[in-house]
Amino acid sequence: MITTGVLNQVLAMVCAIIIAFIIGSIIPGFERKYVHARIQQRIGPSVISPGIMAPIKFLFKENIKPNSTVPGLYKSLPIICFIVILLILIFLMPQTYTITAIASVIAIIGLLKVEEIAYVLMGALSKSIMSLPMPFPDLVKGGLHTDSQRSYIEDISSKRAFRLISFGSFPLYLSLFVPVSIVGSVYLKDIVNYQAIHGPILFTTGGILGFIVFFVGYMILMNEYPFAILKAKADVIEGPYMEYASKYRSIVYFTRGFLIFTMSMIFSVLFIGIPLNIFSWKILINIAIAFIFPLIMGIISAFSPIFTNKQLYPAVIGTSLLGVLAIIVSLL
Repeated sequence: MITTGVLNQVLAMVCAIIIAFIIGSIIPGFERKYVHARIQQRIGPSVISPGIMAPIKFLFKENIKPNSTVPGLYKSLPIICFIVILLILIFLMPQTYTITAIASVIAIIGLLKVEEIAYVLMGALSKSIMSLPMPFPDLVKGGLHTDSQRSYIEDISSKRAFRLISFGSFPLYLSLFVPVSIVGSVYLKDIVNYQAIHGPILFTTGGILGFIVFFVGYMILMNEYPFAILKAKADVIEGPYMEYASKYRSIVYFTRGFLIFTMSMIFSVLFIGIPLNIFSWKILINIAIAFIFPLIMGIISAFSPIFTNKQLYPAVIGTSLLGVLAIIVSLL
């Protein structure tokens, strides 16, 4: 028989997810309207346009059938990404802390890796050029390219996504182990309880270094300037998202804002010790962090060029070394 306590916990989780979804839908418009547009001295779109009206508009657009080797999996990848991010948010809530197998830093890293791999598959599984297969031989003077050797626009982004998975995500994952090093546990419950007694990890030397590394990793995961190599509009247009239309494009729009909010909650739990709890006034701090992170990210990206490999590799290596230093300082 379901008790009142269980019902309250379920209700708290559902309400928190609804709040996260609403705020996640507003964040993209907030970033474009009050950050990018102000810096570029233009009016910009309405706050609800990028994260709410655009997805609704795409729901009524005509769907397309990209030339994919595995069309079912290809179409399901945006849905998989959304579900993965939703699970991360649920695992961060205090109502799940009793299930130690999922409420841990290891589980969060594993799910984030699934989300990253999805970008590789998005680019690798589509063989279209603007939703159409190439109707003519791909001939170039001085060389002949067969179908198996042809390079598609999304295939370029797929290779870039694999590059980011291989080394670009190191700063983010290193930063997540800074609280683990200080607390001596990978479980979110222990990390939150430690900060309730000793104060936020953010205010320690290791925490400050970890925050810097986390934010760089956050921008890399969000594929924002100067780390926007996944879908640089100058050469690969929309990267792995290019062939998604209709409801699938709508899910992509919703997922981005939801990911921004969830990444902010990861920081809130690990570095400040405040999980998303609808019954606590501290949820206002969660909401504030959810807006502060894209605000800082928008300011940095507005003044940053796109890093080429020549700048990207040293930046990632340097930040990763700073993450290692943060872990060492935390252990000491």
